[in-house]
Amino acid sequence: MFEKFGRSATRAAGLLATMLIAAPWSAAQAQQKTEISLSRQPGIFYMPSHIIEKQKLIEKHAAALGVPGVTTKWLTFSGGGAQTDALLAGSVDILNTGTGNLLLLWDRTRGGVKGIVATSAQPMTLISRDPNIKSIKDVGPTDKIAVPTVKVSTQAIVLQIAAAEAFGADQWNKLDANTVQLGHPDAYTALSNPQHEVHTHFSIPPFTFLELKNVPGAHVVLNSPEVMGGPLSQAQFFTTTKFADANPKIVQAVRDATKEAQDLIRSDTRTAVEIYKEITGDKTSVEDLLAWLKEPGMMEWNLEPQGTMKFAAHLAKIGTIKTQPKAWTDYYLPVAHDLKGN
Repeated sequence: MFEKFGRSATRAAGLLATMLIAAPWSAAQAQQKTEISLSRQPGIFYMPSHIIEKQKLIEKHAAALGVPGVTTKWLTFSGGGAQTDALLAGSVDILNTGTGNLLLLWDRTRGGVKGIVATSAQPMTLISRDPNIKSIKDVGPTDKIAVPTVKVSTQAIVLQIAAAEAFGADQWNKLDANTVQLGHPDAYTALSNPQHEVHTHFSIPPFTFLELKNVPGAHVVLNSPEVMGGPLSQAQFFTTTKFADANPKIVQAVRDATKEAQDLIRSDTRTAVEIYKEITGDKTSVEDLLAWLKEPGMMEWNLEPQGTMKFAAHLAKIGTIKTQPKAWTDYYLPVAHDLKGN
């Protein structure tokens, strides 16, 4: 439905800025809502959202805050660009996607889009089945690297930061021409096909583990903690400030629901994994998923944003965003300001 909108997150951000700044919104759009639509992408990163959906946690916490009768509708998109387009189209109220899309929309709308809370910060991993690519310095001009959205997805931007470190600060965009836009499931399929031109994928769990397990010759080239110096929030809930202002209890309910879901993942990981499998239809065994969640960095389920200011500084330096935030609280709603983010 939204494929025709999904070409460019930058275009979507510009159009959304026009909507939020220049065009008056109708009274109906500003009213408190009880039918809430939310979006996410495929992958373990989004496990808190699967628990929230299954256990109706937003509905539960909204009722506790005095807003009964709330219903939620969950949509899954292959990349963050398609999600921002859906927000633009008015088809989604709240997104659950990457830091790059949040910062881009925050900048383009002059603060008209802000984060609610982070949901996860598991490692992203650049994986290649090409035996000649052992580091990003080995990537040739014809080598293709799959990312969810070119130039603006979290993976694409981490690749830029890695390129600046590997080739020099002025070479941050050296690998942009190598990137192609593929959702993670499609990128996994591409790597699994020896004839496909895409040999390399900036992957997220569970696709990271599936590729390393099932694709002959698949190996790690780099990962996001190496590039960023620690965890980086890859998934967070965010929305327009107009929606947040009109629906403060829903925003609080999203925070409370996220915390409850994250707590369940820590305290009863098996149940969390079973819910993830039920909602997503992932055929991976429970035992494999539990084993993967024991890998380094895989239990980074935190409300506070992690590593986002380094990310923002890069975007400001290269001109992708025009305003450099002074603190992470600039692009997060007050509901999160008590957290110790960075």
